[in-house]
Amino acid sequence: VQLQASGGGLVQAGDSLRLSCAASGRTFSRYAMGWFRQAPGKEREFVAGISRTISITDYADSVKGRFTISRDNAKNTVYLQMNSLKPEDTAVYYCAATIGSMGPSPALYAYWGQGTLVTVSS
Repeated sequence: VQLQASGGGLVQAGDSLRLSCAASGRTFSRYAMGWFRQAPGKEREFVAGISRTISITDYADSVKGRFTISRDNAKNTVYLQMNSLKPEDTAVYYCAATIGSMGPSPALYAYWGQGTLVTVSS
């Protein structure tokens, strides 16, 4: 599966953004999906994940209550709605896919998008 992330940009603290990740192919519903981010000089970290059937989601503690992951299997797309953005949310955001179960470790995911930059100014 090939992934294309989009929707990043420069926003002010408190603003919202919605990231999208479009997947190629007809088997999107077979993959659990995740969003990760990587800030300059830091390791890539888990942000949110969603199971194949939408029934299970997981979030990093730092984004709980502010970010929402969702997916539309008919459109082969996973979304990350980001509200109440903070300067510490500044990072390159990546979407990822796994044929297994979603989880917080990047090693679980075999497929990665190219990343989209989110910059939050104070």
